[in-house]
Amino acid sequence: MAKMWAGRTDGATDRLADDFNSSIRVDGRMFREDIAGSMAHASMLAAQGIIPQTDADAILAGLEGILSDLECGALAIDESCEDIHMFVEQTLTERIGEAGKKLHTARSRNDQVALDVRIYLRGEVAAIREKIKTLAAALTDKAETYKASIMAGYTHLQRAQPVTFGHYLMAYVMMLLRDLDRLADAAKRMNVSPIGCCALAGTTYPTDRVSEARALGFDDVCRNSLDGVSDRDFCIEILSALAVLMMHLSRLSEELVLWSSWEFRFVELSDAFTTGSSIMPQKKNPDMAELVRGKTGRVYGDLTTLLTLMKGLPLAYNKDMQEDKESVFDACDTAKMCLDVMAGMIGTMKANEDSMRRAAQKGFINATDLADYLVGKGLPFRTAYKISGRIVAHCIGSGEVLETLPLETYRTFDPSFDSDVYEAVDLDRCVSRRTSEGGTSVASVESQIGYARSQLAKA
Repeated sequence: MAKMWAGRTDGATDRLADDFNSSIRVDGRMFREDIAGSMAHASMLAAQGIIPQTDADAILAGLEGILSDLECGALAIDESCEDIHMFVEQTLTERIGEAGKKLHTARSRNDQVALDVRIYLRGEVAAIREKIKTLAAALTDKAETYKASIMAGYTHLQRAQPVTFGHYLMAYVMMLLRDLDRLADAAKRMNVSPIGCCALAGTTYPTDRVSEARALGFDDVCRNSLDGVSDRDFCIEILSALAVLMMHLSRLSEELVLWSSWEFRFVELSDAFTTGSSIMPQKKNPDMAELVRGKTGRVYGDLTTLLTLMKGLPLAYNKDMQEDKESVFDACDTAKMCLDVMAGMIGTMKANEDSMRRAAQKGFINATDLADYLVGKGLPFRTAYKISGRIVAHCIGSGEVLETLPLETYRTFDPSFDSDVYEAVDLDRCVSRRTSEGGTSVASVESQIGYARSQLAKA
């Protein structure tokens, strides 16, 4: 097949070189964006008198036909073409003749591919943000259900202080709200049009880049043509935001793996999001959570690939940059799949409230409240801290817990203890007293839930 760029050379490349050079198996998914960009470009060319309106009309009709045929399956993408841009232009020329050859006036594949990727990723970011909102809403709903359910909060993976399960889940919602913001910020910086930058130096034609950009939904145009064709910051920013998102999903996945184990038994994952063992009939494996955790490394790899790809490139376009799409497309695909699975897992997850409370009681996570009780009796905190530590050591040795330790035993450690100590170490009251902004009391968790829902409604 004759190459569209034949001229300086005869275009007769080796078949191996053709396969190596081709990107259509990756960039073919951008056919809608490529056609949309071409239609806007043809309209601008006619409006500026660069090509006749009759030719533009033929181009627009031809492109609409190609789009319709691709979407219904009447036309298949020819993978022998070098890329999606060449496929669309070649098909257009075959269908409408000489007018099709005028479409590429005042543009290059360099600015064309930059345009297509920006339009495509604009849609991907919007889709990913919607999926983040779905997961955040599922977590928020679950937090509402378990806003008063006592569990142990952990530091160093050691039982630390009492919290509610709803409070715990809302921590992940706050992470996802930040992910929404990061992607929105990246999308805003991405939404400038490179079309009209041409190969690297702009064009001698009297183009109207601003009107073409507006027709395609861009907020602005790239202000430097060299930068316009060689910039992939927007890809790196999106990959960075997705890497952080995946890190959050991985942390939640790790919690689900731990919580669903027999050692914890804090949650029960739905059969729909677990698997069994081929040899051990008792097993119920949290494979979906483990896969999300594993796929996080894949997205990290995509980010590292693109950072490494770009770090040594001179201006302007270099063929290395053809490798950008595979990484960013893979990261978007992976993130969307993981978000869908995670939303399903969370939505069908049930908490074992009794197991959570028993673990909280055995962990002496109300020891800080015991120390605070003694402070209220007039003891310095460090003195109260040491007394509380000795009482915990006694309970561990005797198999008792703070809630049931006899008052006479308390008084052997300090005479300040009175019957109101049991109120101080009651787990529900320990939680309910933590009314500070962002704390774990039911009222505070309800406030967090309200905040999250308002932010999701605006996002």
